[in-house]
Amino acid sequence: MNTDASSLTTQDLEFLRRPLHGFLSVAGGPHPPQPRPVWFEATAEGTIELFTDPDALKVRRLRLDPRASIVVAAPVGERERWLSVAGHTTVEPGGAHDLAARLAARYWDLSDPARAADLAGILAADQVRLVIHPEAVTRYRY
Repeated sequence: MNTDASSLTTQDLEFLRRPLHGFLSVAGGPHPPQPRPVWFEATAEGTIELFTDPDALKVRRLRLDPRASIVVAAPVGERERWLSVAGHTTVEPGGAHDLAARLAARYWDLSDPARAADLAGILAADQVRLVIHPEAVTRYRY
């Protein structure tokens, strides 16, 4: 296991650009974290971005305590590998729909009419963009 205080490496970014699910946890005060599977994007600036409903519980918790982490693991059948990114998270009002469209194209076959309709539903709803600013990056590779 290796920890780099705050930055993603080139190899980390290559791994995170694959269509893998991340497990997001937000600080919950007296409540234990409740990890949720999420789509995400690693940016060239080294942040991790997600989109969500502005009234989601995770957004309400992040407004009270901006700490969050995401863990991404290689799928079964590949050598064991995981990456954890923890840090201060901002809730951004802009860019969520563009992010949702990029991620849907990465995770779904948008030529499928059902998936295209799902994306249209996401784009019709209000969304915010969550940006995790890494403060601790931990990685494991077997």
